[in-house]
Amino acid sequence: MSYAIEAKEVSVQYKDFTAIDQVSFQLKAGKIHGLLGRNGAGKTTLLSVLSAFRKADNGTLTIDGENPFENPRIMQDTIFIFDQQKDLEYTYDKVGEMLKEMAYFRPNFDEAYALQLVKKFKLPLNKKVNQLSKGKKSAFQAIIGLASRAPLTIFDEAYLGMDAPTREIFYKEILNDQEEHPRTIIFSTHLVSEADYLFDEVLMIHNGKVLLQGTNEQVISEGFSLTGSLEQVDAFTEGLEVLNSQVLGGTKSVMVYGGLSEQQRIAADQAGLEIGNLSLHDLFVHLTKGEEE
Repeated sequence: MSYAIEAKEVSVQYKDFTAIDQVSFQLKAGKIHGLLGRNGAGKTTLLSVLSAFRKADNGTLTIDGENPFENPRIMQDTIFIFDQQKDLEYTYDKVGEMLKEMAYFRPNFDEAYALQLVKKFKLPLNKKVNQLSKGKKSAFQAIIGLASRAPLTIFDEAYLGMDAPTREIFYKEILNDQEEHPRTIIFSTHLVSEADYLFDEVLMIHNGKVLLQGTNEQVISEGFSLTGSLEQVDAFTEGLEVLNSQVLGGTKSVMVYGGLSEQQRIAADQAGLEIGNLSLHDLFVHLTKGEEE
């Protein structure tokens, strides 16, 4: 089971500050959606509305065709995993006990799967949650999000505290379980280069507004990469918008923002240049850079 989402002109205001400014988008059911934005872009505020933690000040939002706010069905079928390190300091139950209790709150919670994840993340079942290290607490929260198998599963930078190998386990588990138990997943991150392979679709926000939305393929088609001899690459990219470049010996690789005409493709091929995909990370950095940059 998975839920589709539609937002129309949704805004959220904190006193004189507009955190979310008239955003409109649709998220397809059964997909992994990457929500990309720098710190302070409005990601957590938007997710708090999607998870019914708060009500939008303006606009309309529907999840599976219904308003999610104070909606028992939608709320029960939504899980919002975010950094709760401080809250877990006061959780004195043991890891195993907490996982057993989750079945009372989440109808799709799979305890057997949760115990498999405990082994993968190397969590001690008999240790109290508040005694776990920061990384293990993050892994514990990830386990709850994965094993709940909620039709709408939201991970808001839930990897904070995990080391690189643990994050890799987390990412692979998302893909593996999504294949067997499809649901709608929203994965919020600013570590774009690390997690971009997870996403079916991308929603990029900046200063509370939607910058870009589309499938991963559509988004990275906003530009291209080019690799070849330093002289040939420099000559070809003169006048183009180069986002990033790397030089190794006499070889240069660049990321370019903008389209590539058929004539340019032929010229690149004749010059012996290799054309590839644009890096989602470089596109993200380019589109969300501040005026001061």
